[in-house]
Amino acid sequence: MSSWLIYGIGFLAQLIFSSRLVIQWLISEQQQRVVTPILFWILSLIASALLFIYGALRTDFAIMLGQTLTYFIYIRNLQLQKQWVKFPMVIRWLSISFPGCILFYCIINNSIHIDSLFYNKNIPLWVLILGSIAQIIFVFRFIYQWLISEAKQISSLPFGFWILSLIGSVLILIYAVIRSDWVLIVGHSFGILIYTRNIYIAKLGKV
Repeated sequence: MSSWLIYGIGFLAQLIFSSRLVIQWLISEQQQRVVTPILFWILSLIASALLFIYGALRTDFAIMLGQTLTYFIYIRNLQLQKQWVKFPMVIRWLSISFPGCILFYCIINNSIHIDSLFYNKNIPLWVLILGSIAQIIFVFRFIYQWLISEAKQISSLPFGFWILSLIGSVLILIYAVIRSDWVLIVGHSFGILIYTRNIYIAKLGKV
């Protein structure tokens, strides 16, 4: 597949990720508190699917790992917001099975091998470890968010979510610079600004 098309998929995913942050940020600025609009989770799900494809096409285990874990948390947040049941049954089943189907398709078509996910000559082991740790921290923000939301039975973005977002995003940005991955560089450079602003808004709300 053309590298331009692969990068096009990646940039589209990051554009959608960025748009969800802009929407969430603008609404939060308007209300002077951190809010969680439904559209945030819908756009998250779409962007995650695209970035998973991008990761598979680049044989990048760190990206695939992060998106697989957060993908289903996005779905759970839509359930908590009572929106998931509003989607047609076919869309729900396709969405749930999507990551597994893409990975299975790539494996049976020999476009990706399990070994290549963990050993890629283009990615030194220490860089892969750095990227995986960064993704785990970045993913943990949603695990934390999910646990808090489950406890409250309402979808929300707590203060700790933004702290973890900032730490994870900085580490992923370092990983992206090492790998010269402009998709991640552009996406996380912008994200760092939004995370910092949300931390400020959240702290104002506590004053």
